[in-house]
Amino acid sequence: MHHVDVRRRMPEEDIAAIATLLRAAETFDGHAPLGEHKWLDLVQGGRSGFAGFLAREPGHERVIGYAQLSHGPTSWGVECVVHPSFRDLDEPIEAELLRVALDEIARSGGGHVHLWVPKPTETNDRVASSLGLIKGRDLYQMRRLLPLEEQVTKNAHLDVRAFDVGKDEDAWLSLNNAAFQDHPEQGAWTLETLRDRMAQPWFCPSGFLLHEVDGNLASFCWTKIHDDEPPLGEIYVIGVDPRLSGHGLGRATLIAGLSYLSDRHIPEVMLYVDADNAPALSLYRALSFTLNHADRAYVGDIAATS
Repeated sequence: MHHVDVRRRMPEEDIAAIATLLRAAETFDGHAPLGEHKWLDLVQGGRSGFAGFLAREPGHERVIGYAQLSHGPTSWGVECVVHPSFRDLDEPIEAELLRVALDEIARSGGGHVHLWVPKPTETNDRVASSLGLIKGRDLYQMRRLLPLEEQVTKNAHLDVRAFDVGKDEDAWLSLNNAAFQDHPEQGAWTLETLRDRMAQPWFCPSGFLLHEVDGNLASFCWTKIHDDEPPLGEIYVIGVDPRLSGHGLGRATLIAGLSYLSDRHIPEVMLYVDADNAPALSLYRALSFTLNHADRAYVGDIAATS
């Protein structure tokens, strides 16, 4: 067994140690091991429901495993990462960390939990099952090359403008929360959540595209450019006023976002979509997006400690 430290607010030296662990895992796995929302919770700390769990190498201070807990409007979220050199153990560090995290949920009143795992394997399936969790949502990462084909952009022009910082926040939050009212991560954003994202180094208002109808916000496509080599574009969030759905506005707004990235000579673009979102999948496939990989949420209900 490894000693697991529990933190409600993470000191700077632990954040640095976790960042080193995350870089090692990302280099080995080829993808970020901790979602952006979780990373911001880690570095900012102190949010309601936040807890970090650190496993250290026996006899050393090196962090070799980390799990993080957050509490959303309707459920708990958990993510876990283990250093590549410590994954083939008889007693998986992942299981140790997750048991402690689930025990913390029980002590905090219990509730529904999502354990997010990028590119899940049979080992992840076994660990989740041993903890009483079952396969839930699958999240697809889809990609396509740029630029867009001429037949895609023909007759697809949509008037869009850049997000005006200090002016558009309230209108965007209203539309986003209406479009994603049943979504466990994207719904129920607050002004603080939005400002956190806009404070990130990658944020660029010119890539946050808004479309209006009669002076009211009708749709948006928020793009992101990853500082990779070569750079990778992302459709970070795209949304349409639910009252205007079914009229092709989602497709036109998406093309506006793709055109923005293409104009900046981004060679490839990615996005995430729930595997059971049939209308969105149909749209993305029609625009030549293909599956890159799947992430998975394992779910379950944790009873409160009596």
